[in-house]
Amino acid sequence: MTDTLTSSIEWLDRLVAFDTTSRLSNLELIDDVQKYLDGLGIPTRLTRNEEGTKANLWATIGPEDRGGVVLSGHTDVVPVDGQDWSRDPFKMHEADGKLYARGTSDMKGFCAIALALAPEMKRRNLKTPIHFAFSYDEEVGCLGVRHLIKDVVENLPLPRAVVVGEPTSMKIIGGNKGGRAFRTTVRGVPGHSSEPHRGANSIMAAARIISFIEDLQAELADNADPDSPFDPPYTTFDLGVIEGGTANNIIPEFTHFNWGYRGLPNEVPDALENRVRAFIAETVEPKLKAIAGHAGVKTELRNVTPPLMPDTESAAEQLIRHLTGLNESGTVAFGTEAGLFQQAGIPGVIFGPGSIQQAHQPDEFIEISQMAECVTFVGKLIDWAETGA
Repeated sequence: MTDTLTSSIEWLDRLVAFDTTSRLSNLELIDDVQKYLDGLGIPTRLTRNEEGTKANLWATIGPEDRGGVVLSGHTDVVPVDGQDWSRDPFKMHEADGKLYARGTSDMKGFCAIALALAPEMKRRNLKTPIHFAFSYDEEVGCLGVRHLIKDVVENLPLPRAVVVGEPTSMKIIGGNKGGRAFRTTVRGVPGHSSEPHRGANSIMAAARIISFIEDLQAELADNADPDSPFDPPYTTFDLGVIEGGTANNIIPEFTHFNWGYRGLPNEVPDALENRVRAFIAETVEPKLKAIAGHAGVKTELRNVTPPLMPDTESAAEQLIRHLTGLNESGTVAFGTEAGLFQQAGIPGVIFGPGSIQQAHQPDEFIEISQMAECVTFVGKLIDWAETGA
């Protein structure tokens, strides 16, 4: 196990050296991984984005005529811009039993372990195949994996289960919230700021919408079910980007802001969206159009990520319980690719090394002990797959 852990750490060092921030290409990383797997005699296939600048990688170790267990991880990472890193975020360093670099916890650590154990998987006579699914653009809406799943469903035997190796501190997570992302554009009427009655201020109109969303968030928190397994136990809104205006003495014509929400799995998906749209149509737009007919608000639904519906009896969760002896599963508030696999008929569970508290943070790290625990788990999975259980 020591040799495998060392190899896993070496692979993690190799993976984090590729700057795969979502705005950039991941092809150098994918090419490196594909050449490595090809050298082991492991067949791979790629699915690309329309521009051909990014790719998902699918690999199968073991018999190709049946579905097996998928080890799934995304290759992209979030930006380091504006964060106070103490060292180069794309050069891994070790200190106090921790491995520091962007993506160590979220989630190249899991991918590194899978790759380090690939030679052992290949050496064994697996009766149940083990698949790798390495995706792009998870951090910007789980975009890439959709193409990979479509390819699998249409062209390959359907897998029995998928383990999405997001950082869960090696605890079983059987459910996560879904997500919706929007971009709202408010068009006002420009003019000199000394005559606000002759124009329509798009920033102020946007502020009214944002204030409504804030009030809606408070309403959801006040009415939360205290017995909900989620933390927090209600749907949460986010608003991360806003831009508008050109100068202090010009009434701003355009304001844009990105917003969204992470909803509980049992909620009607578009109920909150409809409430925001109704507020805009009934309260905000009439005031804008009273100044000019071309003024108004446009809200674009940019992305929908389904939740992972909790299912303690799923093949994925039962497999993890069997291999680890863990008896409890939880839920998380962040989104993952697991719900997309579940929608495609592939049972999913979230289970991986590292802490989500480190994800997206400066000086992100993963504890070596977590890597070791995951190495042990994958070793047990290999033993299980060799028996064809």
